[in-house]
Amino acid sequence: MTHPLIAREGWLVLLAAFAAALVATWLVGWWSIPFWIWALFALQFFRDPARVPPADADAVIAPADGRIVAVEKVRDEYLKRDALKISVFMNVFNVHSNKSPVDGQVKGVWYTPGSFVNADLDKASTENERNALHIATPRGDVTCVQIAGLIARRILCYVRTGDALTRGQRYGFIRFGSRVDVYLPTTARPEVSIGQKVSGGRTILARW
Repeated sequence: MTHPLIAREGWLVLLAAFAAALVATWLVGWWSIPFWIWALFALQFFRDPARVPPADADAVIAPADGRIVAVEKVRDEYLKRDALKISVFMNVFNVHSNKSPVDGQVKGVWYTPGSFVNADLDKASTENERNALHIATPRGDVTCVQIAGLIARRILCYVRTGDALTRGQRYGFIRFGSRVDVYLPTTARPEVSIGQKVSGGRTILARW
């Protein structure tokens, strides 16, 4: 099946944005430019290019496009363990589809309501609205957490406990600026650094 170029989450938004721009053009001519700017912004925000994950069996891949804002040893409060946390911050110009970083089975899903502070800040991991997946793999357990941001108001997750995931498989979406945290066993070796830009479904975050 051909991969869609536009995320399904954006179809209604795009239809409304372009309809409004066309109507505004008919009614007010050049004064419709702000409507066209919004429509084009929505088009770039909801783009969803196909990605082919690396074949390296030892690789843990980025769950989202964005910039690395954390690579550190922390406490994973979901699985009650010490872990290596790697965080990807997505701004409004990044692709916002979320992809599984590993092959495995979903063992748990936790939704936590919360605030909407800037997702670039580390406290977003513990204070913001978030949705966490526990993914069990033959190499170890992974916790992948979708975190809402300053503008984001909706986290979408399409998998449930018992579902199987493959690396690079699309499992969710966050609207308008957000963050994804990946918690790995402390034996995992990070392959990225703070400030580095990554591509969801393609960039290697760490190796087992």
